Amino acid sequence: MSVSHELLDVVDENDSIVAVKTRGEIHARGLMHRAVHILVFNSKGELFLQKRSLSKDEQPGKWDSSAAGHVDSGEDYLECARREIGEELGIDAVQDFEELFKLPASVLTGNEHCMVYRYGFDGPMVLHPEEIDDGLWISPALMDQRVAAGDPELTEAVSLIWQRYRDQCQK
Repeated sequence: MSVSHELLDVVDENDSIVAVKTRGEIHARGLMHRAVHILVFNSKGELFLQKRSLSKDEQPGKWDSSAAGHVDSGEDYLECARREIGEELGIDAVQDFEELFKLPASVLTGNEHCMVYRYGFDGPMVLHPEEIDDGLWISPALMDQRVAAGDPELTEAVSLIWQRYRDQCQK
């Protein structure tokens, strides 16, 4: 099944399922749906960023959260996080994900309700070549600088997620 034909749940502003449609139709019509973003940190406290493949239909070549993806119809957020971290980074998620927060659907998130998780990992990764062109570990201080400067090489979603993450860390 092609990516545009994947079945996703259409949701309302309260994240309640209202229909099931193809990814292509959801994106074409700007319907609300679900996604996960995972922030992978190593034991040095560095964040792993992925550079989205130039072949991606949305925001190609931009730096994004460690792993991210749409929640398939009938799947929950945590199941999706486990699947995406495996598919994109080759990580067999044996430890628990830390649920950080949920962002409501908005223009900045691509009309996606986004559940954001944290995952600790030091081992080697196997980057999915059709999804990811490159990856790098970045210090929180450098990520702060890039987000504060409005770095156009970052996706809007990862900038929003990082701001919220840092605000949460300050509390």
